[in-house]
Amino acid sequence: MKNMFSKAVLVVAAMGLLAVPVISAAQDAKEAIKVGAVLAVTGPASFLGGPEARTLEMLADEVNAKGGISGHKIDLIIKDSGANPEKAISFTKQLIEEEKVFAILGPSTSGETMKIKKIVEEGKTPLISCAAAEVIVNPVAKYVFKTPQKDSYAVKKIYGEIKNLGLSKIAVVAGNTGFGKAGKGQLLKIAPEFGLEVVAAETYDKKSTDLSALVAKLMAKKDIQAVVNWSIVPAQAIIAKNMRQAGWDVPLFQSHGFGNIKYVEAAGAAAEGIIFPAGRLLIADTLADSDPQKQVLIKYKADYEGKYKETVSTFGGHAYDAFMLLAQAIEAAGADKEKVRDALENIKNYPGTGGVFSFSAEDHNGLGMDAFVMLTVKDGKFVSYQGK
Repeated sequence: MKNMFSKAVLVVAAMGLLAVPVISAAQDAKEAIKVGAVLAVTGPASFLGGPEARTLEMLADEVNAKGGISGHKIDLIIKDSGANPEKAISFTKQLIEEEKVFAILGPSTSGETMKIKKIVEEGKTPLISCAAAEVIVNPVAKYVFKTPQKDSYAVKKIYGEIKNLGLSKIAVVAGNTGFGKAGKGQLLKIAPEFGLEVVAAETYDKKSTDLSALVAKLMAKKDIQAVVNWSIVPAQAIIAKNMRQAGWDVPLFQSHGFGNIKYVEAAGAAAEGIIFPAGRLLIADTLADSDPQKQVLIKYKADYEGKYKETVSTFGGHAYDAFMLLAQAIEAAGADKEKVRDALENIKNYPGTGGVFSFSAEDHNGLGMDAFVMLTVKDGKFVSYQGK
């Protein structure tokens, strides 16, 4: 993966209704546009950043042969933060001050994104984050956008299913990351709206390799009917294992941070029956042909899995959306940062992997609750959750 840290020339691929016009070889090339990316390619969040970086590389390979965005080639610079907020800060400053990038894609995690918000605002550099925490765009910051769906919508989807199961007493657990902290806050805040009682609320270290003590503590409460775990780290597979090892068979709900089949593989048989909200990418093959996202999802899935021989994930989709949204804005506004920022804010009804995006001055996420579907794990695979 050494080439992830080298510069690659990108352009946008023509793709059905989402096609972005490309120039012919006979046309004169215009000045290249530098785009930075800060991603957790390695480290504890590599299940996120790895697919994101590979997705951008794939797009680079795909579009490099096709010319440019309205004549502008894109010079992509990927920095591996390892999910370290301090590295994210350093790389962001480097990209803005030394590389003079036009825009930044990423970071992979919410904690990193929150650390660099002020930097990109002061640098007047558009940022399209691949991280999920709602606080990234609430309140709205002028230059900051994000592609994953809202935390609060994920919580409401989970709580709706818990109510449908006739349950009312739950435990909330979360990793001590920015994503975990933000999600735990939403889980506690929204529970009363659904008539749910949070019997226990716990946080575990993101580097945990054994959560059996936490599981025993929760089991001692006796009246917990379901567990909701909010995490993006490998420990979300460990809690599933420890629960099943202890013979505790209450329903386990995960956040939308569970959308990588590698978490299922890590949990093994313990992953069976886990319920979680996600975008439609993970069940693309089952969608109706009339679904506005299907064309995008099927193409991305086929291209990614064909190139990398690994199952596509929600997280790579976040990077795909970030790149394509930026490309759409550049196509509409040209090589002018401020005009591109304005163009991003005015994108409407744009089908991506995470949903159909419609941004506004008040909404820099652009997705509704309908961007989520509920999934479960059956025979080691993601499938639609039908309820009980």
